[in-house]
Amino acid sequence: MNRKTLVLPAVIGLLAPALAACGGSGSGDGDDAIAVGTTDAFAISKEVPAPFDPAYAYDAGSWNILRQTVQTLMALPRGDGEPQPEAAEQCGFTDTGNERYACTLRKGLKFSDGKPLTAADVKFSIERVRDIKLKDPSGSDGLVSNVEEIETEGDREVIFHLKTSDATFPYKLATPTAGIISKDHYSKNKLRDGFEVSGSGPYTAEPEVKDDRLVKTVFTKNPEYKGQFKPQSDKIELRNFADTTAMGKALKDGDIDLMTRTMSPEQVKQLDASSDKDIDLVEMQGLEIRYLAFNTDAPTVKTKAVRQAMAQIVDRGAIASQVYGSTADPLFSLVPTTITGHANSFFNEYGNPSTAKARQLLEKANISTPVKLTLHYTTDHYGPGTKKEFEILQKQLNDSGLFDVSIKGVPWSTFRAAERDGKYAVYGMGWFPDFPDADNFLAPFLDKDNFLGSPYVNRTINDQLIPTSRREADRLAASKSIRKIQDIVADEVPILPLWQGKQYIAARDDITGVEWALNSASNLQLWELARGVSG
Repeated sequence: MNRKTLVLPAVIGLLAPALAACGGSGSGDGDDAIAVGTTDAFAISKEVPAPFDPAYAYDAGSWNILRQTVQTLMALPRGDGEPQPEAAEQCGFTDTGNERYACTLRKGLKFSDGKPLTAADVKFSIERVRDIKLKDPSGSDGLVSNVEEIETEGDREVIFHLKTSDATFPYKLATPTAGIISKDHYSKNKLRDGFEVSGSGPYTAEPEVKDDRLVKTVFTKNPEYKGQFKPQSDKIELRNFADTTAMGKALKDGDIDLMTRTMSPEQVKQLDASSDKDIDLVEMQGLEIRYLAFNTDAPTVKTKAVRQAMAQIVDRGAIASQVYGSTADPLFSLVPTTITGHANSFFNEYGNPSTAKARQLLEKANISTPVKLTLHYTTDHYGPGTKKEFEILQKQLNDSGLFDVSIKGVPWSTFRAAERDGKYAVYGMGWFPDFPDADNFLAPFLDKDNFLGSPYVNRTINDQLIPTSRREADRLAASKSIRKIQDIVADEVPILPLWQGKQYIAARDDITGVEWALNSASNLQLWELARGVSG
């Protein structure tokens, strides 16, 4: 695979025959562990006591640990697409209203410790996430909050009764939040503290910890695993690096075999231009989005016209090109361009950036200028470009003469709690979807008990449009409601979308399965990796 950059489209399966010829087949036998680098940082703290407990974990990094180790009833197949049975043998709605969902488990399922996995374990796991009372909830329980009752029949039959129709429920059962865990290792009313995690997935996990920080996770093939995936390697190490520079040096020096999130835009550019034949850069479709969120109860941004004026001024194209180069594209909706139901609602509403139009919006609402506010961002969660992004946002708003903006960077452990407590008027966030459907780019931010803890409420969205879209099993048919939601968001601006990212993997030439190792929702699929022969 000596091509320097390989671009993988959404229909990734179309490239499978060509990719199969790159590198060797690689059995993955022996102790020659594949080393994967990441800049995801995990530390135990009072605010984050259990990073890998399915009842708490709700970010791409922690989910990437859980997906290798904790099995789910459903899972997204290789190359994306509709969820397919994983721990289940079969699943499906048994009514016309998408409110009753039944699954039959595979025969002979076991946890990694050899104990049987039954329907009772599924019931325990999902009810635990739904019902556990946490001092600082992460928001993951929203994925299963629509479950009213879970029935079991024997050891293999599970029936979910939903409060309201939800055609996206199979996707939710494919998330680590719905991961199946054992009562022997997880208590009903308390998080499992520390970095320990166990389940029935393709691998077991052994964390290596220093000063309450995770430095490495060793994944070993689980001999008890039964599911749709076929692990290609016996052992994989996920190593945590302090920054992209250290991770890139480790790849170049041969200390790791592959690196992914989060590579810097400069790093991607350098790798793309490099003449190093031993390292391949793979570009993939991505669904990561970045946005500004508003506490619509905060005095400075409570008036809609202030938020609209910001939407009228912000130049997304400048942010994408000046900070992220070819690794990001401007985004004019919460729903990415590659998702069914996407609409360019913000462009339709505001067109190109215009200070004159923004001034008219503020004058009409009798808002005195300049409007003074602070934009908060996290310094250590979304990659090294975040600070520069907010410096450009600050300059764009201040250059208009209509705003007096300051910016403040805060570590994620402090930032996330403060944001949920409503301490910030305007703040920057990113989103890696739980599953690739438009609903997951709208409901988590707009529905009751939303991920942001936002006070914003729109009854038309919550009572009519979201429920209507969820009744449609045909997601194309749901697009009408989904587009209406995007138009309302563009008008009222509780959230201001900024850009949509691409995603990359850089790997040494003898690693095979790279093209499958990351899906569009940024889920690591380490079971696809093997060591082959340089091509």
